[in-house]
Amino acid sequence: MFQDRKRRLIRMPGLAYPPTKLCFSYLKGDAMRYLRGIESGFTAIEILIVVVIIAIAAMTAVPMMTSAASMQIRSAANMITADLEYAKSMAISRGQNFSVVFDENTESYRIEDQDNNVIPHPVKKGFDYVINFRNESRLSKVGIANVDFNTTQRVKFDCLGSPDNGGTVSLEANGTTATITVENVTGFISIE
Repeated sequence: MFQDRKRRLIRMPGLAYPPTKLCFSYLKGDAMRYLRGIESGFTAIEILIVVVIIAIAAMTAVPMMTSAASMQIRSAANMITADLEYAKSMAISRGQNFSVVFDENTESYRIEDQDNNVIPHPVKKGFDYVINFRNESRLSKVGIANVDFNTTQRVKFDCLGSPDNGGTVSLEANGTTATITVENVTGFISIE
């Protein structure tokens, strides 16, 4: 039967393929079934290689998923530090007091001028300078755990860039913490 199919392929018009010999045409019965079984399965080495590749992929994916909270908390700490520096530089350049007011209950903070009015955001035109972690999808895991500026939740910078009192802002995200410290006299801001 296979020989007939072979002849049909060769005799089709327009084809000029030379006849080929079948490698296993001399095998019959059990020997042919044995060879077909080897060709259609996987070897132990192939399965082992696939398992190793999956294990390597899992080892790289799991830390990336668990580090999402640590990445968010670092981003939030850097953002708060930059906004504190912005309020300090605004106080120096304008010769007025500027404050950063934190609200632990709403997981937010805002920058206010000396009349306690929220200033407009310099980049997001038409919006007030209010940052809310709950509304920011890229910072949704971060929460403001504690704010302590001499028992207040406000730090005010004067025209020299000095804070009225030093203090800390503590952030938390899935067990990861970060603390932003504002030094009392110098106004130096650091992240721990």
